[in-house]
Amino acid sequence: MKQYSDEIDAQDLIILRELQSNTITNVELARRINLSAPATHARVKRLEALGYLKHTKAILDREKLGFELLCFITVALQMHKPDEVARFRETVINAPEVLECHHVTGDYDYILKVALRGRQDLQRFLMDVLTPIEAVARLHTRVVLDEVKSTTALPL
Repeated sequence: MKQYSDEIDAQDLIILRELQSNTITNVELARRINLSAPATHARVKRLEALGYLKHTKAILDREKLGFELLCFITVALQMHKPDEVARFRETVINAPEVLECHHVTGDYDYILKVALRGRQDLQRFLMDVLTPIEAVARLHTRVVLDEVKSTTALPL
């Protein structure tokens, strides 16, 4: 097994693998890894403190909650002045529709993953949120037709 850090051991990797793959109680996790519940809880808290485990949250079903439109929007900035870039980033960070934002190389500067309820929400997001940002030069929107794979699990 590949050693990721001197801070964690093989048992910790098993815990991380289980937690990212399953919604699981501490008692069930302890049973699966053959540790007591208190020892397992202590390891999980240690992994959180070390920063390996960012947080545990429920992953919601986007479509069942009415967010049927998933889009990837590429954004090219015309100005790369620090204050303009900061304004763009702040707007994106504060936009609840944006699930992810990545600064990338290539023809565009950013890729946004956006969840919306429908076409009208997409139009409002583009026209009222992104377009008014002075630094934005170009937008390219791709609508997801089918989510073939979506995971948060790392290949540990």
